[in-house]
Amino acid sequence: MIDESRYENVKDFPDMKKDKHVPGVVINRNRSAYEKAKKRALDAKKRLIEEEEQRDAIRTATREINSLKSEMHEIKNLLQQLVDK
Repeated sequence: MIDESRYENVKDFPDMKKDKHVPGVVINRNRSAYEKAKKRALDAKKRLIEEEEQRDAIRTATREINSLKSEMHEIKNLLQQLVDK
């Protein structure tokens, strides 16, 4: 059971309540807004993880491409040496 006398309204924010016994604590009493905020935070975290995975994939592809370019350069040099003989 919630002791409503423990809380007071926050001006201009009808869903917010201040805890009179704990300074600085504000509680959002709107459950659906809270759930939406949690979902937004989770979605943002998922997006960050996906973006990080994409960056990692690009870095890996770039390393592989650079490795192939290096090998091609080495093959070209070896072929040039054969032609020069």
